[in-house]
Amino acid sequence: MIRTDQTSLAPPPLPPRLGRSQPILIPAQLPPLGHNNKPLIHFLAGVVILHLMLSIGGFIYLLYKDKTLLPENSPLAQERVGYPPTKQQEASSLALARMVIEQPSYTGKEDKSSGFLRWEKTQSVHKNINSYENSWLTILEPGDYYVYSRVTFSKGSAKIPLASRVKLRKSETEKDETVMKAYCSLNSSNISRKSASDPDMCTATQMELLTLEKGNQLSVWVQDLSLVDYEAGATTFGMYKL
Repeated sequence: MIRTDQTSLAPPPLPPRLGRSQPILIPAQLPPLGHNNKPLIHFLAGVVILHLMLSIGGFIYLLYKDKTLLPENSPLAQERVGYPPTKQQEASSLALARMVIEQPSYTGKEDKSSGFLRWEKTQSVHKNINSYENSWLTILEPGDYYVYSRVTFSKGSAKIPLASRVKLRKSETEKDETVMKAYCSLNSSNISRKSASDPDMCTATQMELLTLEKGNQLSVWVQDLSLVDYEAGATTFGMYKL
C-alpha cells in the first residue's frame, strides 16, 4: 500500500495576496563599465554636442532673420546685409550747407562790379561740404542735391536786370557754367526817388535738384554786387544731399 501523505517534493508557493506590494531586488553594486560600452558613451556625447550646435545655430539664424530681436545700435544689426542704417549713421553721412552772406568792404569802383557772392565763415554751416575761397562750395560726396538760393536786391538799375545765377564748375581749374537762374524787378519809376533809408526791394529765389559729382563746386554770381542787400537773412545760399 502506497502512502500519499509523505513526499520528498517541496510544497508549491502560496499565491500573492491582493493589495500587497512585491519586494524589488536591487543588486548591491552595479557592474563596472567595460570596454564594450565605450562606443555607446562616445555616441551619446556626440548627440549632445550636435544638439548644442544646432541650438546655437538656430538662435543666430533667428537674430539675422528677425530684426526686431536686435537693438538698432548693436554691431550685429549694423553689419547685417540689408539692415536699414541707424539714425546715428544717417546723421554722420548727411551733407548740407547753409551759407550766410558776408558784408563787403568796398575800396573802389571795381569792387562793385559783377562777381561771386562771399559767405561768412563763422556763422555759415556746412557739413561734408567744403568752402573754397569763401565763395565756392565743394562737393565731397556724389549724389542728388537740393540746391537753393535767395538773393535780395535793395537797389535797381536802369541798365541791367536784377538777376542771380548759380554757377557750377567740375573742379577748381574748369570753366564755370550757369545751372540755375532767377530774376526779380523793381518799379523803374521809383528807382531814382527811393532813398537808402526807404528802399524798394525784390528777391530772386531759385530751387533745383542737381546731380553732383565729387569735386564739383557751386557759387552764386550777380552782375552788380552793389545792388545786393547784405542784411542778415535777406541773401543766403545752401544745399543738402537727398
